[in-house]
Amino acid sequence: MALSELLDTLTCGRVLGCCVLLVIAGFVLDYATLPRFPEDMPAVGYGRGLWAHLRNNIAYFSSQRAWINDGYVKYSKKGLPFLVPAGMSRPPDVVLPQSLLAWLLEHPDSAVDARLAHHNVIYGDYNFLEPRVSRDSFGLRAIQKSLNRSLPGLIPAIDDEVRYAVEMALDHVGDEWTSVNVWDMWLTIVPPVTNRMLVGAAVCRDEQYLGAMVAFTHAVLRNCILLRMFPLVLHPVLGRLLAISNWLHWRRAHRRVEPVIEKRLDDMARKARDEPQFRDWLPPEDFITWLIRLAMAEDRSLELDPVVISKRLLPIEFAAIDTTVLTGLLWTLDLLSSPPSVVDALTAELRAHQPAPRDAWSKAALLSLIGVDSSIRESQRLSNFHTTLVERIVVAPHGLPLPRLGWTLPRGAYLTVNLDGSHHDDDLYNDARVYDALRFARIRQSDRERDSDRGGTASPLSMVTMSDHHFPFGHGRHTCPGRFFVAHELRLIAAHLLLNYDFKMLDERPRRRWIGSGMIPPFGARVELRRKRQAGS
Repeated sequence: MALSELLDTLTCGRVLGCCVLLVIAGFVLDYATLPRFPEDMPAVGYGRGLWAHLRNNIAYFSSQRAWINDGYVKYSKKGLPFLVPAGMSRPPDVVLPQSLLAWLLEHPDSAVDARLAHHNVIYGDYNFLEPRVSRDSFGLRAIQKSLNRSLPGLIPAIDDEVRYAVEMALDHVGDEWTSVNVWDMWLTIVPPVTNRMLVGAAVCRDEQYLGAMVAFTHAVLRNCILLRMFPLVLHPVLGRLLAISNWLHWRRAHRRVEPVIEKRLDDMARKARDEPQFRDWLPPEDFITWLIRLAMAEDRSLELDPVVISKRLLPIEFAAIDTTVLTGLLWTLDLLSSPPSVVDALTAELRAHQPAPRDAWSKAALLSLIGVDSSIRESQRLSNFHTTLVERIVVAPHGLPLPRLGWTLPRGAYLTVNLDGSHHDDDLYNDARVYDALRFARIRQSDRERDSDRGGTASPLSMVTMSDHHFPFGHGRHTCPGRFFVAHELRLIAAHLLLNYDFKMLDERPRRRWIGSGMIPPFGARVELRRKRQAGS
């Protein structure tokens, strides 16, 4: 009877009110446990204290980029770090000036941890199904050990996949001008090309596998946004609820890739036993092989489970797909907003270096595409899609003293470096807010001529060259290990697009919108294109 009366009192309004109170109490608890910073340390936003913290982190979603740029002018350019709101249940980010980047990179992971910071920012305990998949470095070490040494041999396969993927994306485009959604075009091209390196030829064109992995990456991004809106005390429940869709997408993908993994495990085990029929057999060079090879070398039997191997794919798929799609989308819009002569110059460069019909591009030919490379690097500079990068978290028990400033950052503080400000600084770049596709090609030519006069050798300056004021792939020992693959992938896609299609130029670039520290892609942007008429047709 008492239970029945209790249930009668549980109206929707009361339940909702209790939930709101729980969320508020959670935020207050989170605030009480946040690390405390020196009172005289510069900060942007609405100030300090509980009420200011609340206002800061409501405004975070709409104002963070403006705060970052304001802090860059007021503090970063004077060599000072500053605090910027980073989300309701997180301490403010410490935005370091470029002058302290080298100092930051010198510290070991025992003082400032890059992997833990990345894991926390993307809520790896929930999004990647098993915490250790995101927390440990095994998958990353497999990439570092094998990808770059395998890359020259992979280029013909990647070129083949680009041909296939571009045709799949644009098979409806003929000799007449056709309107194409740019995001959809790149989202059709990038996943099969990327997965040629990750899972090999047997699965990289499997539409069910690709659809599941794309859906997984989008679920991760959605979950990151939603979890930032709720207190940490609710994350163990809410994070697992949100990750149900992640599990479902992974299971769909796992069913498609599991037979390939099992066969590869069996074949590589038989080769390791030196069975006669496998003595001359070489495994395909892809991420699955690299994981198995490293697990065998380190005698890590747990890593030889097909389920574990397919889960190891998840962080790499997430890191590789949407960032490459967004880079390609923004490059397309930047390039088509340029004078037509720029597209003509890049197309001429591509024709000068393209292989003979039915031959694949080579590494040497791709590295010769200085103008194309410059156009992509310039788009990365102008159209960055994060306000800050190079994330670290202080893990030193007694905090981290900042040099010459008298401030000690507490354990648990997140450090980052201003990317948006330096990329658009007129003191660093002429006409910093203008897209100049050949900006870096001219710099390379000037450096080559200067060093030639001095009898030296010019340092390379390509889209994978990082510096203290240009680091879209990160910087230091934690720089993205897949950046050389991505660079070749983007060059190849650019080549197949510009050599085979005419594009109408845009009157202006679509406006960019931001939520917090990230850009919202212009999903609706469209361009018009048509197939090039072949000579003699």
